[in-house]
Amino acid sequence: MTQPKIRIRGLKKAFGDKKVLDGIDLDVMPGTGMVVIGGSGSGKSVLIKSIIGLVTPDSGVIEIDGEDVLKASRGRARELRAQIGMLFQNGALFDSLPVWENVTFGLLAQNKIRRSAARDKAIEVLAQVGLADNVAGLSPSELSGGMQKRVALARAIASEPAIMFFDEPTTGLDPIMGAVIDELIVDCVKRLGSTSIAITHDMASAQRIGDRAAMLYEGRVCWSGLADELMTSTDPVVDQFTHGRPHGPIKMALRR
Repeated sequence: MTQPKIRIRGLKKAFGDKKVLDGIDLDVMPGTGMVVIGGSGSGKSVLIKSIIGLVTPDSGVIEIDGEDVLKASRGRARELRAQIGMLFQNGALFDSLPVWENVTFGLLAQNKIRRSAARDKAIEVLAQVGLADNVAGLSPSELSGGMQKRVALARAIASEPAIMFFDEPTTGLDPIMGAVIDELIVDCVKRLGSTSIAITHDMASAQRIGDRAAMLYEGRVCWSGLADELMTSTDPVVDQFTHGRPHGPIKMALRR
């Protein structure tokens, strides 16, 4: 059998008395797109941050290409994670830098490109997400929300990463622009041959960009299957979440 690009076993993380991840098991196969869904506070973002190294899990295994990054040396873990490109929820563009520097920020920081060549590289990558070369000299504040999301996607793919993470890629966008961004994501991932993980609350987006899906509930993966089966799943937790039903096994915690 093909080795998973990302393999997670028994991943746990608590913040004080609150267990956020309570034994996550997940396989993401090479060249496929995994969508992770779940309610607010279910651990989606903590899972992603654990994989990319922003959060240190309490226990468990995170393998990339068969190597456990949690047990690897700091240098080796950095090398394994260098394969990852990230599209943050709100773009996370640097307001003080022009678009071209935002797009090539990672390449410049890692000395993978000379500054003299960075603008041309940015223009090349911006074209891949449907943006004209005159956008390169603008500041992020001069762009619409959809254009900012495209610039953030360009930054994520600039290094041609083998793994791509998308954090709520359609948040704040209207349905049409959300579909456009999803189409760009699918195109970029396929062209690069990347493996991707996306976390989202948008069920239409989940089915457009995902091959498979997994739902987190009470700190674990409660369901996994094909992304296009999300809306027809008979699992009561998945059914309640995907259809936004107010009554079911998922109880909303209310403060009084």
